[in-house]
Amino acid sequence: MKIAIQKRKNSYSDEWIKYCEKKNIPFKIVDCYKSDIIAQLEDCDALMWHFHHKIPNDILCARQLMFSLESAGKYVFPDFNTMWHFDDKIGQKYQLEAINAPLVPSYVFYSKTEALDWINTIEYPIVFKLRNGASSFNVKLVRTEAEAKQLVKQAFGSGFNNQMDPLMYLKESIRKYHIGETKIGDILREIYHLTYRTEFEKFYHKQKGYIYFQDFIPNNDFDTRIVVVDKKAFGARRFVRNNDFRASGSHVASYDTALISLEAVRIALDVSKKLKLQCMAFDFVFKNGKPILIEYSYGTDIAAYKPCPGFWDSDLNFHEQEFNFCEWMVDWVVREVNNKSSI
Repeated sequence: MKIAIQKRKNSYSDEWIKYCEKKNIPFKIVDCYKSDIIAQLEDCDALMWHFHHKIPNDILCARQLMFSLESAGKYVFPDFNTMWHFDDKIGQKYQLEAINAPLVPSYVFYSKTEALDWINTIEYPIVFKLRNGASSFNVKLVRTEAEAKQLVKQAFGSGFNNQMDPLMYLKESIRKYHIGETKIGDILREIYHLTYRTEFEKFYHKQKGYIYFQDFIPNNDFDTRIVVVDKKAFGARRFVRNNDFRASGSHVASYDTALISLEAVRIALDVSKKLKLQCMAFDFVFKNGKPILIEYSYGTDIAAYKPCPGFWDSDLNFHEQEFNFCEWMVDWVVREVNNKSSI
């Protein structure tokens, strides 16, 4: 048994490699960008690749390679069920609605006329999102019908750059600088970005031809992030930015398990089981005291969960202990490969 790992600094792969070395699990580093990647994998039973939604080469080939390997009988992490909807909020809307999961009411239109007719009938504010984006970027609170109408015209006209608002990125960089999360060089980079597009933006096509909204759920000063990996769950309460409504990416969190809704944990575990997900981070807000899903993603920040005091198992029993959720991913792959070999 041998695992292939695509190495990328500051990704899950750092922890995968350390764990394989510690446990003497056979592995090799591969280069998924090379034309001979299939040949590289001939002596491997599985491929693990923490691909990123803002790396152009990953966008070009990661899903296609992983799907191909999985269809040929190799184990991959993430697999099809876990990754097809990665960084695609509209795909997530369809999937969660299909299984009747508790989702913030969400609306997508592919017709300018239908979208304009609809915005005349709703109450404001409402939340506008592009289908791609993380850490609350490409998300905007729309307060008036006039604002909504302008967004609809842009969506079906010139479209949106994938990184929608460079000024918002600059403000966010300044905010993080004041809480010690960034350096002055990060601010200077965002100032430069006010005029010049990033390489990612040059690569990624404009988003147009659709518009996506979610209901604004008021009175939420925080959201709850629950991560499920291999039938185990952990999480945090994440607080909104000052004078804002967005919590994702705020880097202000509490890990007190007494503040985390067990119902949110249950829902995350149930959805993961139903959809056969290897790893998923679920974001919840609360309406009338009940947790409802906003969106989800297989990729999340490793360091953000090191303060977690423990995890819940599939029966909602809490285990107060240190853990490394990236190691659970390797354990899953090893177990699946061994199970296949024993058949």
